[in-house]
Amino acid sequence: MTNNATQINDCLKNKLGIIIGGSGLVGGSIVHFFKKKWGCNILAPNSKTLSIRSEDDIKNYFASLRPDFIVNSAIASIDSNPQLAFEINYIGSINLARVARSLGIPYIFFSSAAVLPSGSNLSESDSLALQPSMSNYAKSKLMNELTLEHLRRTEGLDYTIIRLAIVYGKHDHKIQGFHRLLFSVADQSMPLLFTRKGTCHSYSNVQKIPYFIRHILSRRDEFGGQIFHFVDQQPVELAQLIIRIRDYLLYKRPKNIYLPYPIANFGVGILHSIMKLFNKIGIEARMPPELMFLKSFYEHQTLSADKLSQSSFSDPFPEETVYSQLPEILQYYLTRWEQMNLISSFDKEFFDPKKLAEDFLNAPESLLTAIHNNEIQPFSAKDKNNVT
Repeated sequence: MTNNATQINDCLKNKLGIIIGGSGLVGGSIVHFFKKKWGCNILAPNSKTLSIRSEDDIKNYFASLRPDFIVNSAIASIDSNPQLAFEINYIGSINLARVARSLGIPYIFFSSAAVLPSGSNLSESDSLALQPSMSNYAKSKLMNELTLEHLRRTEGLDYTIIRLAIVYGKHDHKIQGFHRLLFSVADQSMPLLFTRKGTCHSYSNVQKIPYFIRHILSRRDEFGGQIFHFVDQQPVELAQLIIRIRDYLLYKRPKNIYLPYPIANFGVGILHSIMKLFNKIGIEARMPPELMFLKSFYEHQTLSADKLSQSSFSDPFPEETVYSQLPEILQYYLTRWEQMNLISSFDKEFFDPKKLAEDFLNAPESLLTAIHNNEIQPFSAKDKNNVT
């Protein structure tokens, strides 16, 4: 641990933080690092303890607490109806922002790449125009960004907005987002490539987020009233990622054939009709909510990380990317989904995402050298010297 990180930890240990959405992938990671890894005083109330939709709940909860910061990573399900999306994603967030303003403490809010148009190297100053046709999720996130800036100008709110792209990591209890993609390939329910060749997206590593939160809480002069894209430096081509997952699993599908968007969209429309028919006869059936973003699978969208890289924050794991983490992520989720009987069992004897068995068979000398040089787990240098 560096002296700088030690000073930050010592400072945070004397403070109380409130994490909203602590049961989710992002919030859960923040709670784990702050509370269990760094020993900070963190509360993560669930919706039964604190409903951010209720002003009375918020007043009662914060009446006896004077936290030093609030982090909001809570969201309604991405396919929620307009009322739920509005009340949780927007009203609830602004309720928390007003609490932070009244207490004079920082408010950290997680936004999304959904507020951005398609395109390459999009900056923090880019955003879509607010309009009725936006998805409920994107609309609520964009409204948050606009209102938080309004509160900064008119009431002096100290906020930082963190825009995330496609978040990847372990310990997500729901099959959603990036993990829906993993599941589709693992379950062999993706026969073809539902994308266009060359379509790239940005990705956000959930393990790095707590380090950024810790850093910006100690440097409000630099990060207050700012939006930051928290993404890996290099974007990823969606088709290549799907193929990499398929190859790790030693599957033959999806085939290396790109399904045109009009055909994919037509097929989704037919499935929607079938689902409605099932529901009418009493059989509960739902489409994956991510299909509302089907068009995004075919549109190029990459976020610039220049502002982040030019700040005082240093990436704790610069070598980690979605590709480098893919073997561990696959191992974790395949085991979990198999135990839950969500996918058919895979052959553990041949499941070799890191290709170690292949190296053992064909290049034992190289494998031995890599192990001796602490380049591969379970003997990796990173495991011995964790960044903290």
